[in-house]
Amino acid sequence: MAENVYDAIVIGSGISGGWAAKELCEKGLKTIMLERGRDIKHITDYKNASKEAWDYPHHGRATNQMKADYPVLKRDYPLNESNLDYWVNEKESPYTEIKRFDWFRGYHVGGRSLMWGRQSYRLSDFDFEANAKEGIAIDWPIRYNEIAPWYDYVEKFAGISGSIEHIPNLPDGQFLPAMQMNCVEKDVSARLKEHYKGERNMIIGRVANITQPLQDRQACQFRNKCWLGCPFGGYFSTQSSTLPAAMKTGNLTLRPWSIVTKILYDKDTKKATGVEVLDAETNKTYEYKAKIVFLNASALNSAWILMNSATDIWPDGLGSSSGELGHNVMDHHLGVGAGGLVEGYEDKYYYGRRANGIYIPRYRNFGNDKRDYLRGFGYQGGASRQGYARPLEESLMGAELKEMLTEPGSWSMNIGGFGETLPYHENKITLDKTKKDKWGLNVLAFDVEYKENEKKMRKDMLEDAKEMLEAAGVKNVKGREGDGTLGRGIHEMGTARMGKDSKTSVLNKWNQVWDAPNVFVTDGAFMTSAACHNPSLGYMAFTARAADHAVSELKKGNI
Repeated sequence: MAENVYDAIVIGSGISGGWAAKELCEKGLKTIMLERGRDIKHITDYKNASKEAWDYPHHGRATNQMKADYPVLKRDYPLNESNLDYWVNEKESPYTEIKRFDWFRGYHVGGRSLMWGRQSYRLSDFDFEANAKEGIAIDWPIRYNEIAPWYDYVEKFAGISGSIEHIPNLPDGQFLPAMQMNCVEKDVSARLKEHYKGERNMIIGRVANITQPLQDRQACQFRNKCWLGCPFGGYFSTQSSTLPAAMKTGNLTLRPWSIVTKILYDKDTKKATGVEVLDAETNKTYEYKAKIVFLNASALNSAWILMNSATDIWPDGLGSSSGELGHNVMDHHLGVGAGGLVEGYEDKYYYGRRANGIYIPRYRNFGNDKRDYLRGFGYQGGASRQGYARPLEESLMGAELKEMLTEPGSWSMNIGGFGETLPYHENKITLDKTKKDKWGLNVLAFDVEYKENEKKMRKDMLEDAKEMLEAAGVKNVKGREGDGTLGRGIHEMGTARMGKDSKTSVLNKWNQVWDAPNVFVTDGAFMTSAACHNPSLGYMAFTARAADHAVSELKKGNI
């Protein structure tokens, strides 16, 4: 094989990039996976995976220096001492906020597959059909029956634990045995089901933590240290799952420290010929050639690469002929919920630190329920007992204090909402030609916000949370309405949406760029609408489907 020439190029090594590499390699294609950040090797590089709070100089908390160095990350929970090096250096990689957007990024092999929340849910036809029925944006080009077999396929390999529930708008899947709700959660679930006559359900979360051995991975150890990297392989990540599978074929080359600056395009053949790469360590530029390019840099960075490509033909970049590239940015709006105390379970406790919680699927705007807004929301949360850090009487000291702390505190139950954001054309990202990063590359500018539809929804998210907990017997229920700034859900979507028409979408139904059919985009950029639950399982399924189609078309000589 000629130097720097491959059958396929995969840009990005996170959840979707790992899947693209696995599928293409297993189908026999010599593939190079390009990652802009450093390598993190499974097990050996998880340096904090077995540490406890007392093992850190500042007990794992954020210091004032960290807050000064990470002004965006400090806006929410990700800023901490335990996995700081998994998050982007904000001084090296800034961005512009025309409107505030909390962009939490991980530039390294595995990307955010090392830090994700692992909640894994399928889109249903309620989601695929919503845009068309409501006249919002454009219609999805596929329906559930087309993607369902691919959901089956990726669930079996990734390992999703969950329960079969037969909820129409939350399709069941190929699950490993579910984790168990604790005693309080079980009782709250039963009370909600009775009170709402089965119209609202509280189930155990469907999570990419395995509950029995799978491949070379060991079952979840209930340590709840997932975002430090799991030496047991207890949760799905590129490192624990798809990367070993791709490497096993002998067809994969992994190149970290490789910033893809553009996709190279041949205007005569109307295809991509490869990519241009800036070495992040040496600042040298290289070209890699391939027959197929899979773009999986994450929804926002994938759009950045497309915007920076083929500008001699399309001023706004490769895939911009429809005028939709960089538009329709979505995330889930959150920060709204409620919590309270639960009495009567003082003699009960639970096993370990379960890396999962409960889920209440969407119930608004279904059947006879009609609201003054479109779409809906779900809740995540759980019940737990207070630990040693709970508030105590100030008069307690010495032996009396120690004795008090040998027993756990009160039970509490908390839920937080995840609401769907509509795909607004005016919610967009663009290239800021006035600001550059460490490598002299233009940065992204964000002009994104949630609007009146979401504001109306948030009122129900708050009031429903309080109502349900009170109906379930939770005491002293208090609502909370925190910051709902987009980006905070870390579910960026929509910058290169798929559709039926090249005039209104960037990608076709197979995730191919209309303007360059040998370029496939299968991260969150392709989403045509957001639904209200965690989207990563969909990225896996659509990636596997697109890779199968790509290899088939390549063999036929169509791309």
